[in-house]
Amino acid sequence: MSPRRVSVLVADDHPLFRDGIARAIRERPDLELVAEAGDGHEALERIGALAPDVAVVDLSLPGIDGLGIINAVRRDGLPTRVLVLSASVEGALVHQAVAAGAAGYLSKSASRAEVCDAVVAITRGEMVLEPALQGALLGEVRARGVDDDRPLLTPREHEILTLMAEGLSAPAIGERLFLSAATVKTHMSHMYDKLAVSDRAAAVAEAMRRGLLE
Repeated sequence: MSPRRVSVLVADDHPLFRDGIARAIRERPDLELVAEAGDGHEALERIGALAPDVAVVDLSLPGIDGLGIINAVRRDGLPTRVLVLSASVEGALVHQAVAAGAAGYLSKSASRAEVCDAVVAITRGEMVLEPALQGALLGEVRARGVDDDRPLLTPREHEILTLMAEGLSAPAIGERLFLSAATVKTHMSHMYDKLAVSDRAAAVAEAMRRGLLE
């Protein structure tokens, strides 16, 4: 039996750009395009009805913008993970999206292959952030300061959290820190408990909200 394909919704108000991403997804045998949307209301309605694995969403959609979609998905406990694909690359916007619960953020200069690869990575529970945006995001985190409700993380947990925010998988983190993947996953589980979250994307978002990533 062949593995189940990853279901994807694409939401963008520019028809030519949306069609290009949709075509790239259709051409990938491991992905399945289940819907397209030209505005935020339509996107959120189809996310609720179809529960795609991943929604590739422009941040500046008319009606309900990308941040509104991310907030609604999180508020309603929907299983869909949101990948932001936007021309806006300011640190403040990237921070807002990730803190709201986005599982990834790419600029519209990313190639179609990079977008498809990000979709697959997100379904594995990875956090995807375009390398060029990482500096802007961390600068924004530092500028916002820290909250007083920071949970106590061990130095090792903080190391792993930082690498998680860079998008590294558990095995890759293990290689970087000379730890087994199982040990990394144990540390990640402890962090999830301390942050009151259930997956790595939510952990990174919550850590940013609390000022743990400096």
